[in-house]
Amino acid sequence: MAGMLTQGRRVVPQIFRNFSGYSVICRGIKNTRQVHNVLGAGQKTDFPLAEYQKTKAWSRNFHVASVFYQEIKEVKCPGFSESISEGDVRWEKAVGDFVQEDEPLGEVETDKTGVPVLSPYTGVIVELLVEDGATVKAHQPLMKIDVSAKGDAPAKKAPASEKPPPAAEPPKEPAKPAEAPKAQSSSSGPIPTTPPPPPPVPKEPMSSYPTSSVKVTPFEGSTSQGGARTETRTKITRIRQKTAQRLKESQNTCAALTTFQECDMSNLMEWRKTYKDQFEKKHGVKLGMMSPFIKAAAFALKNQPAVNAVIDGNEIVYRDYVDISVAVAAPKGLVVPVIRNVETLSYAEVEKAILEYGEKAKKNMLAIEDMEGGTFSISNGGVFGSLFGTPIINQPQSAILGIHTIKKRPVVVNDQIVIRPIMILALTYDHRLIDGREAVTFLMDIKRAIEDPRVMLLDV
Repeated sequence: MAGMLTQGRRVVPQIFRNFSGYSVICRGIKNTRQVHNVLGAGQKTDFPLAEYQKTKAWSRNFHVASVFYQEIKEVKCPGFSESISEGDVRWEKAVGDFVQEDEPLGEVETDKTGVPVLSPYTGVIVELLVEDGATVKAHQPLMKIDVSAKGDAPAKKAPASEKPPPAAEPPKEPAKPAEAPKAQSSSSGPIPTTPPPPPPVPKEPMSSYPTSSVKVTPFEGSTSQGGARTETRTKITRIRQKTAQRLKESQNTCAALTTFQECDMSNLMEWRKTYKDQFEKKHGVKLGMMSPFIKAAAFALKNQPAVNAVIDGNEIVYRDYVDISVAVAAPKGLVVPVIRNVETLSYAEVEKAILEYGEKAKKNMLAIEDMEGGTFSISNGGVFGSLFGTPIINQPQSAILGIHTIKKRPVVVNDQIVIRPIMILALTYDHRLIDGREAVTFLMDIKRAIEDPRVMLLDV
């Protein structure tokens, strides 16, 4: 700035019109300079040399336009886990939007989950460095934010930008479809009272009779079907692509086989009804239907370690721990968070883990670490009313349990026909590792643990 105030020069640059009062920065000045009072319309003012020598930097009532203090910060892509190298970015904000610190700017959709992009600063977005839907890598610059901008600046500009929409009201063309009935009535005309004349009967064999000579009576009615025949194309999400790839790999790799078993839910429903209020009052979480099945699966897996094992090359790896993956339907696709060390957890701890993962899935806040690992999976199609099905194994696991809806059915108990709530259990297993004996025994252990939970307490 000192270079702009040269000795003997009376011209005041236009930029100094933003200043109020006198403003001088005079480091290293050795001669008397003539500085102009900007507000005084070019009034000349002399400053003695002694004052310059005493003051290395002198300023009074110094104001600068905000553009001189504009501070731009870059927002970078968050880091991924070791198994993920890139993802597709989806923006929720646009250039000119004012954002607060830790406010979501968008999401990077990876093969396993969506990683939110949070704003590390408070300011106004001035530039997007990557387009919406572009592929980005970890720690790649994504956008620029002006941290010196005030939050009220965008708010003042908003009314001006919102004025054009009222002018765009004229499109009243959607009312045109109302003319369709009029066109139909005029084109169709009066309803015929006599059928159309039959086509002439050929006098020669059909093989020699030209088909072009047969006259077809055209349909005089309207060709419109009364509805819009539109199509919408959207890009397949990375999660959906990865899910489809893994499911197909599972079908191509495993020698999958499914076995079924009926389970009487009377006892489970009765003790759940009896203790659910006390359970919620003490633990602060509701007693659902998933925790008994998760605990029963952990009990059965300890009795049948082959179902909890996995094939690794030419070896079989047996696990002494039980990590159960629970399939959850998230807004962007199927996700499978893992509840770890289930064999050591109580019913309350399992229910709290399910509740936490469910809330994260709804908000797309599941971390990649929440879905890594797992030794066994449970898929609950009953919440959607599925009667029974054959779930697909979640590779590299060796089995998956499918639980379904509860239906009242007549069954024989002590030589009497009674009505009982019945659920059909389905176990899909990899026949390369698990034989039919282990699979059926495993499913029977789950059946016994659900119908009579005392078998888990007594470990029988």
